[in-house]
Amino acid sequence: MTCRERCALLMLFALIPIHMLAQSDARTFDDAIEDNSFFVEEAYNQEDRVVQHISTLLSSGDPRNYAFGFTQEWPVGSQLHQLSVTVPYQWMDGVGVNGLSDVLLNYRYQLSGSDGWAAIAPRLSLILPVGDELKGLGAGVWGVQFNLPVSKRVSNGLVVHANVGSTLLPGVKAITLTGAEVKKTLSSFNVGVSAIALVSANVNLMLEIVRNSTGGIDAEGNVVHTHETIVNPGIRAAIDIGSLQIVPGLAAPVITAGGETRVGSFVYLSFEHPF
Repeated sequence: MTCRERCALLMLFALIPIHMLAQSDARTFDDAIEDNSFFVEEAYNQEDRVVQHISTLLSSGDPRNYAFGFTQEWPVGSQLHQLSVTVPYQWMDGVGVNGLSDVLLNYRYQLSGSDGWAAIAPRLSLILPVGDELKGLGAGVWGVQFNLPVSKRVSNGLVVHANVGSTLLPGVKAITLTGAEVKKTLSSFNVGVSAIALVSANVNLMLEIVRNSTGGIDAEGNVVHTHETIVNPGIRAAIDIGSLQIVPGLAAPVITAGGETRVGSFVYLSFEHPF
């Protein structure tokens, strides 16, 4: 990680209130939504015998390009263990390409729950090379991803979250300008923080800040990293119909990468119910 990336990481984590580390008894707070955030992962596993289906649609500012994601989360035996699968699909009409991207199989362990000083749920994911790498839809290799989400209810009206993660893709192939084939191990890093304002038990205002550093291979066969910062204001609400909870959400991510800033759109829809 470069000095610039370390500084960005430190600045992001400096946004977390100091009292996040203070002892609090979350059981004294009013009930409120504990759902998935949009770009920053929250550290709450699925409750026992409750399944969640999550759909997302992201536009990064180009109306011709969209990324859809579907995630299904299942508890395994109890809230301690969670399995999930994430299936992404991309429409890149700007270059005439669309199709499935690489699929993630995820496992999360509830290391600490909301009744502790903070909720902590490390995630380990296996990346399946489903996407067509020749069309830019995948890496063409198996990979692994690790993310560490931490969540803290700091008051009756505020929850904060923090993430640190990394992705490893060994043996990614590329063709240089001279026609030579190279294989490189690519690593990517992510860090993020968010604050969730609990306007009411069923309505949240959200602000997320994410920094991504993504590994790639340039035309000369060298490993390079591209950097992206996302500032994402959003809103979500819960609609309870019997034992079914529906959570729609909207956001307007401001994405800065390669010296350019774009304003995109993000749509979220979750269904959660017992099984």
